[in-house]
Amino acid sequence: MNALVPLPVLLPLCVTGLKLAIGPRLHRLQRFISIAVLGAVLVLSVVLMVAADRHGPLSVHLGDFAPPVGITLVADRLAGLMLTVSSAVTLLVLVYSLGQGMADRDDQAPVGVFHPAYLILVAGVSCTFLAGDLVNLYVGFEIMLVASFVLLTIGGTATRIRAGSTYVIISLFSSVLFLVAIAMTYAVAGTVNLAQLSLRLQEVPLGVRTLLEAMLLTVFAIKAAVFPLAAWLPDSYPTAPAPVTAVFAGLLTKVGVYSMLRTQTLLFPGHRLGDLLMLAALASMVVGILGAVAQTDLKRVLSFTLISHIGYMVFGIALAGHGSISGAIVYVAHHITVQTTLFLVAGLIERRDGTTELTRLGGLAKAAPLLAVLFFVPAMNLAGIPPLSGFIGKLGLMRAGVDAGGGWAWALVAGSAATSLLTLYVMAKVWNLAFWRDAPPGAEEEGVVLESAEDDEPGDDEDDGEEGRASGPGRGTGPGRDAGAGSGAGAGLPVPAGAVVSEGFLGQSITTTKRLPWPMTAATGAAVALGLSYTVLGGPLTTFTQAAATELLARTPYIEAVLGR
Repeated sequence: MNALVPLPVLLPLCVTGLKLAIGPRLHRLQRFISIAVLGAVLVLSVVLMVAADRHGPLSVHLGDFAPPVGITLVADRLAGLMLTVSSAVTLLVLVYSLGQGMADRDDQAPVGVFHPAYLILVAGVSCTFLAGDLVNLYVGFEIMLVASFVLLTIGGTATRIRAGSTYVIISLFSSVLFLVAIAMTYAVAGTVNLAQLSLRLQEVPLGVRTLLEAMLLTVFAIKAAVFPLAAWLPDSYPTAPAPVTAVFAGLLTKVGVYSMLRTQTLLFPGHRLGDLLMLAALASMVVGILGAVAQTDLKRVLSFTLISHIGYMVFGIALAGHGSISGAIVYVAHHITVQTTLFLVAGLIERRDGTTELTRLGGLAKAAPLLAVLFFVPAMNLAGIPPLSGFIGKLGLMRAGVDAGGGWAWALVAGSAATSLLTLYVMAKVWNLAFWRDAPPGAEEEGVVLESAEDDEPGDDEDDGEEGRASGPGRGTGPGRDAGAGSGAGAGLPVPAGAVVSEGFLGQSITTTKRLPWPMTAATGAAVALGLSYTVLGGPLTTFTQAAATELLARTPYIEAVLGR
């Protein structure tokens, strides 16, 4: 069984070479290979999760080199659960992207870039979850960074290049800081293996140990978008195509949370920086949700709620108790799925109506009842309405806060309750504007071709002779529309701020359609069902996360699995 541990990392990487060799040809084979590989990774993840639950942590030393020389991969309950949830989500997002026509347009690029980059991203995520040492945790982050930059900037539009550049600069800064932390750790402990570090760091002077903890927490807080290190996120994620934004928002920030959870429990027990983490958790919850309240674009609303709800997970890590760690694990699994689902729904809305600007939407509950259901269920789940999984996770965290007592714990309990109510308000606001009220004047008709504002430079209206060119931001042509008619509140009226539609896969214009491709709708429906399954299986899920929390806090099972003691 231990031999299966490296496969979630190696399988996507090996297949990436094959897909690059295929290039933009044989589209059906490209799609089949991608789905087959991610399906296999999902099956492997479930097998590893079950095996870790029954037999304890599984470990493998690649090349049969023992620590600290060799590469160690470890699958315990936490890693198995994270692998399973992430594999299921990435598979659904891939199906969604195929329906959107993203992968089908690879023949317009020099190479078939989406499939290889996506598989490399999956491999990087799996590597971080399974890494048994700090160097390979760093390698996993860098694999994700390379793939992320390709996916964020796919199409090469100016907006995406700007957002991708910001993302890369921030990520490179955190990578340099991570390298410094790894070098310092090796200097004081003589190893980077997590199991060995858990023993040797206890002999390191307290001041040095606290410095290492602070540096690693800073690195992971940047990756997880914890306030005040989250300013890069709202402007980076919404510019990418819907499937890319969905998998980034749902999954990549949780890799940072996972790393915080792993290192805090294994390397730095005793939460010496617990008060600082509690402050960061409270600030993330409050500032993030207030930012969401102020937004009028659905993608930016969801981006700010993402920052806000990272605070719940940091809340659990900061308390460092059995109940809080269990609640944090439940909330990570829940939030990966629900946040991804909401961004997929945002992509459906954009494809149907040409925008995610709430002031330009309306009437979707009547015009698209299935789309309304697909939004309503995960929105209520995010808000924590009983008995959904969001409520289960929040209840566990708040109970842990009450049991812990103390000023900071009570402040976090109050902050989490207020954040939950404000999340419900934000979701109700989106529902009222986009779904419940009547459609505003000037709503797009089916078949309207929308173009981004950056396509229109000064003088384009007079000099641009390209057929079908739009004459202004967010403008287009289609049935019943004259060329240059405004796509905002009506022809000749100014386009509202934030109303410009995102470009398609390769930066091409998007054509609105009321008949959404069925793979997009089916994948979103499956994501909604996956989120609901956490409610149906709430009892087993809670039991599993409690066992995972016990294992993390005990540390001994992990250490014995790696070192054989």
